[in-house]
Order: sequence, then structure tokens, then C-alpha cells
Amino acid sequence: MASGIALIILLPIFAIIGIFIKLDSKGPVFFIQERVGKGGKIFKTYKLRTMVLESEKMTGNNPIDKKNSYITRIGKVLRRTGIDELPQLKNVIMGDMSLVGPRPTILCQVKGYNDFQRKRLLVKPGITGWALVNGRNFLSWPERIMLDIWYIEHWSFWLDIKILFKTLFIVAKGEGLYNNSNFNKISK
Repeated sequence: MASGIALIILLPIFAIIGIFIKLDSKGPVFFIQERVGKGGKIFKTYKLRTMVLESEKMTGNNPIDKKNSYITRIGKVLRRTGIDELPQLKNVIMGDMSLVGPRPTILCQVKGYNDFQRKRLLVKPGITGWALVNGRNFLSWPERIMLDIWYIEHWSFWLDIKILFKTLFIVAKGEGLYNNSNFNKISK
């Protein structure tokens, strides 16, 4: 219900952002990609487009490129604020995602999962998550998976609230979710 209300409130903002995206570069406003969710279910995820067309050719289908030459000017702002992820509220409404959980991954990554990594598929993926607020792209893939599994094994309503507030705090500080200054290992 909260996702539906938020999506309705955000529609005018998406329209304005959509104009800026179209003025900044050629291509659609939204980036739609197949991802793998709970139980291995494949679904389409929605994001505001932050990359130039054919960026997958530029990055070899690995969007974590240190040069970031494929990210548009408006895309840099959208990523820094996390606004590019907000259309995934539609995925939450459709039941494919949750507000909090491991980030959804692409099929080629899931095909390479071992039994331990497959635990990520026990819960719905989230718009934000424990690995995201603890370093995101500045973590290695094994580190992200370890944080995701830690989240799944320690899940609680209060942990989700903590992650949501930590996400808001990171964005409000202007660090962005791709910034390594929010890197924070789990302290046991």
C-alpha cells in the first residue's frame, strides 16, 4: 500500500525527470531488464534510464565500470540520489520485489551461483538492502553475497527499518548509494 501511494505521489516527478532524461540523451525514459527474484522467478525490473543507449556493448554487460563513461549527466544525479531505483516501486506492488532485500541479479549471475549463493533466492529482492547500504559497488561480488546471506539469516522487521533509515540517511547526506564512504563492515 505504501508503495502504491509513493508511486502516485512520484508520478509528476517521474514526468519531469523523464523530460530531463530525453533532453540529455537518446533513448527511452525507463530501463527495463529481466532479473531473477525469489525462488528463481524471472521478472522485469523498472528503473529510470541512467546510461547511454547500447551501454552494455561499452561495458561488456558489466555495468560496474570505473570510468562511468556510459552514464549520462542526468544519470549521475539519479544514481547519486537513488532516484533511478524508485520505479521499482511498481515491482513491489506487483509482488516481485520488496522494499528491503538483496538486490535482484541478472540470470547469467544466478546461473553461476553455488549452493551458498543460491540462498539469496530464498527471499524477494529489494529496492534497498544490507549490502547496498554497506558499500554496494565498492564491495566485491562475494562480499555482497555474504552481506545478503547475513541479512537473510538475521532478518527482522527492525533490521528492515534500520536499512530503510540508513538508505535515507546516505541519500540525504548526498553520498549516494554508489559512494564508498558509506562502506561499513558488519560488526558482530
